[in-house]
Amino acid sequence: MISDKKELSPEQSEELLRTLKARFEKNVNCHKGLEWAKVQAKLESNAEKLWSLNEMERTGGQPDVVGHDKETDEYIFYDCSAESPKGRRSVCYDCEAWESRKENKPENNAIDMAASMGIEILTEEQYRELQKLGNFDTKTSSWVKTPANIRKLGGAIFCDRRYDTVFVYHNGAESYYTARGFRGFLRV
Repeated sequence: MISDKKELSPEQSEELLRTLKARFEKNVNCHKGLEWAKVQAKLESNAEKLWSLNEMERTGGQPDVVGHDKETDEYIFYDCSAESPKGRRSVCYDCEAWESRKENKPENNAIDMAASMGIEILTEEQYRELQKLGNFDTKTSSWVKTPANIRKLGGAIFCDRRYDTVFVYHNGAESYYTARGFRGFLRV
């Protein structure tokens, strides 16, 4: 059960840490030069961030460490699932887009869903960095943070990988598709 405090039980924390450690050890190419013990110590001292990682995991994101910011001493986690996370698909871009739909509204929107999870949606630049670690979204697509000038005009952008190339597209922010979700990131 998830509490209002955004904290996991000790058992949930242990299980998530085991999952994250196994993924960390399996995907060493994503975080060369980083040590799991230091990542784990950071996670254990930050219950709310651990809760957010659990939300990423629970919705199918398969979060993994992709870097370390030496200036802030923060570890950076991205959703590293092969396809856009299953538990975050069929959503429009943001609340304004959701409210603009007169009928057939999706259950949620990417921006609010990410905020409720305590994460942020990937930018186009971050999405391209993720694609350097492997082939992601070869059958799905993911909303990415849309520049204000595009959003002001009613649009939103999303990305995917086809033909061994990362593509950036546009759509009305109110659109949603079963194969489009969003990927997030978290700094711990």
